[in-house]
Amino acid sequence: MDSKDKDHILSLKVMRLTRPSLFTGLSVGCDARDLPGEHLNADVRADIAIPQGLPNTGVGHMLLLPQSFGNIYLGETFSCCLCVHNDGKDTVREVSIKAVLQMSNQRVPLLGEDDNEMLHQLEGNETINEVIQHEVKDIGTHILVCAVSYLSASGDRLNFRKFFKFQVMKPLDVKTKFYNAESDEVYLEAGVQNITSGPLCLEKVELEPSPYFSVTPMNKVLPDSNTLVFGRMNVVNPHDTRQYLYCLKPRAEARSNPAALRQATSIGKLDIVWRTNMGDRGRLQTSQLQRMTPQYGDVRVTVERIPSVVRLEEQFEVCLSITNICERTLELHLEFLGGGGGSVWSGVSSRSLPSLQPGQSVSLSLPLVPLQTGLQTIAGIRLTDTFLKRAYNYENLAQVFITNEKSKEQEEFFSKWVNDST
Repeated sequence: MDSKDKDHILSLKVMRLTRPSLFTGLSVGCDARDLPGEHLNADVRADIAIPQGLPNTGVGHMLLLPQSFGNIYLGETFSCCLCVHNDGKDTVREVSIKAVLQMSNQRVPLLGEDDNEMLHQLEGNETINEVIQHEVKDIGTHILVCAVSYLSASGDRLNFRKFFKFQVMKPLDVKTKFYNAESDEVYLEAGVQNITSGPLCLEKVELEPSPYFSVTPMNKVLPDSNTLVFGRMNVVNPHDTRQYLYCLKPRAEARSNPAALRQATSIGKLDIVWRTNMGDRGRLQTSQLQRMTPQYGDVRVTVERIPSVVRLEEQFEVCLSITNICERTLELHLEFLGGGGGSVWSGVSSRSLPSLQPGQSVSLSLPLVPLQTGLQTIAGIRLTDTFLKRAYNYENLAQVFITNEKSKEQEEFFSKWVNDST
């Protein structure tokens, strides 16, 4: 029998369990020479919700219990208390309480769905309280369905249901950017924005990498310290954003398989833990973050070693790694390109390289002579696939700083030459 057909002796109330908030008092004062005189100031001093000596701060020292259902955000734990009260004087038996949370695509039982359900006996004017909790993992409309079944004093089996509808909103907006380095490293920039109505304290923002990568956070003041660049308390006000940076390096087993590394689009997921201004905890995990893999063609050229500073007209060497990332054996021919701006290659202008099997690499140490001072881009190279007659030009491999300061050996040579001449 439904509640629409008969009045029930039992009543059901649902109260959400949340932390209280600080009461904000409204203090209206005036100068003693104004028309109200001291009447308004006396009312402020007599208000128990306004701290003594701090009438104009607006923040009270008393706690206020929730006056409404409030906002529920994704990642928080939804807690509520189901209260069933016997409004009559007769004893009712076999009282059963069930609670189900319905979403758009699933139904989650919270209370009373197991086979060993406990049936209560409720005397007159007595109450049964049940607390349920559920970690909210979906946004959108949620409906809490509560059903009460009992055996009345006359032996009739009665039941009724109540529905409570609420919305789950998104607390954070996460935006990501990826930067693919020539050394196979991937830099992730993550912006975490607070889109709630109150401040949040971000306790943890970590990146859980995929099996292909290891991660190094770059958000600390020093690498070995636990102090973040945001300060000791990482509090984010509404609509503010925190920027996080992570460096992902390929693992050794991933480096040995360049073809698999090139197809590794998933780099991991962010794990975010926060607390509200009253200490309520929330946790959110993103889905797998996807990057756009760089397109290298059939051949990849990387700089393994190069000096950062060189002296003018002093020969130096750059070490290049040439990798075959296609599925066939490559026969390559190397040529030096001119027009590097600040340096020229030294030695034989072209050569044939040994055959490269799929996934195989070869390292070359090539000499250059710097000709201009300043930050200069080194001269480029051209690799030609002798089978397909396809050429690959690499013109912006690296940069070096060229200085005209004389070395100690040069100063000693010129000093000796001048002394011998005189």
